[in-house]
Amino acid sequence: MAEQVRSADGTPIAFERSGAGPAVVLVGGAFSDRNATRDLGAALAPDFTAFSYDRRGRGYSGDTAPYEVDREIDDLAALIAAAGGSAAVYGISSGAVLAALATAQGLPVTKLVMFEPPFQVGPHAGVRKDITPQLIELIAADDRDGAVETFLSASVGLPAEQITGMRSQPVWGGLTAVAHTLVYDSIVTAGGRLPADRLATITAPTLAVDSTGSPQWLRDASRAAAEAVPGGRSVSLDGGYHDVPPTTLAPALREFLLG
Repeated sequence: MAEQVRSADGTPIAFERSGAGPAVVLVGGAFSDRNATRDLGAALAPDFTAFSYDRRGRGYSGDTAPYEVDREIDDLAALIAAAGGSAAVYGISSGAVLAALATAQGLPVTKLVMFEPPFQVGPHAGVRKDITPQLIELIAADDRDGAVETFLSASVGLPAEQITGMRSQPVWGGLTAVAHTLVYDSIVTAGGRLPADRLATITAPTLAVDSTGSPQWLRDASRAAAEAVPGGRSVSLDGGYHDVPPTTLAPALREFLLG
């Protein structure tokens, strides 16, 4: 059942909790609401109280203009307060970047897990351009289809024919419904720049996870993120593109979070 907290700016943030035990907050990525992390929360529930939430502008959460990354960090702070004052935090993709920035800012994060934060490092640096200005223009013009297509092409790397096929599927309506939040994801990820200076300030034990089925640039990003955090660790798990099944991911998280 959905509950609600108020962020520092008054924005309502919807969440649900499952299980019993130490708190872990699950932060979704682009196009995601709390449904995206529900299965992982259920897999963790025997040992943890898992909190899945709708990031601002999505699902049943509110939104307050103008968007600022610090407002999203405040949202996470409100959830951690609702969880008892401290919590482990797991984030995927842009949610991993948000979780890392929040931890670096000093939120009471007991342990941090980043799943494939979309940084561009090494030979991949600069390959994907910062599309934030373009997304802002498209959303301002209410071109939600164009914003989704731009993000899927430039950020995700899907070929044009696959995107064309998706436009005729029911899933497209769900993607366009949250198209405005792609601007938020793009701002959080800052064009793929690795914020090594901020990651270096993290003192919470940190694990970065990548999937064996993901492209090399994402796998390299996870390892670079772990290396930027003092004492950070990385692990590769069997999975698909930017995804590891909860049945595989949950045991690895359990070992790290309870270790």
